[in-house]
Amino acid sequence: MDTILKATPLEDFKIDILTSSGISGVFDVKPYLKGSAFQELTNESYFRLVRPAHHGIAWPHEQDFSSDTIVYDIQNAKSPTADLK
Repeated sequence: MDTILKATPLEDFKIDILTSSGISGVFDVKPYLKGSAFQELTNESYFRLVRPAHHGIAWPHEQDFSSDTIVYDIQNAKSPTADLK
């Protein structure tokens, strides 16, 4: 399992990611903000508190994403067929 080494918050609810296996890219959190568990992340100041934790990323009130989800989303976004969806 990959470990997230770097999670730098960007504009528009995106996070610059670097993993232990060298995968890097931008993880877009916007699609997940509709879920009630992630509503607090819509506060930009709170969103910027993201940090690597437990192989993935997390916020102070325990919202989190696994490295598997993050890596899948990054790779899917880079995929040449991603634009066809």
